[in-house]
Amino acid sequence: MSTNTQTPKAVVEVTAAEVQGPGVVFCPNPKQALWSNHPRVYIDLAKSGEGRCPYCGTVYKLKEGEHLHGY
Repeated sequence: MSTNTQTPKAVVEVTAAEVQGPGVVFCPNPKQALWSNHPRVYIDLAKSGEGRCPYCGTVYKLKEGEHLHGY
């Protein structure tokens, strides 16, 4: 699988409350159109506060000022 270094198709800002378990979000998210679905992947935000979906290139990041508790 190649690394996607292009400009992101979309940027989704999430709050700490929206992050699942150990600091992850999943893509596609429930707000995305059904036609754009791909296999669900979990994206780790715990390390840097940002991550990119390897399928669609959507970037997920914590909103400014948000902090993950315990990470």
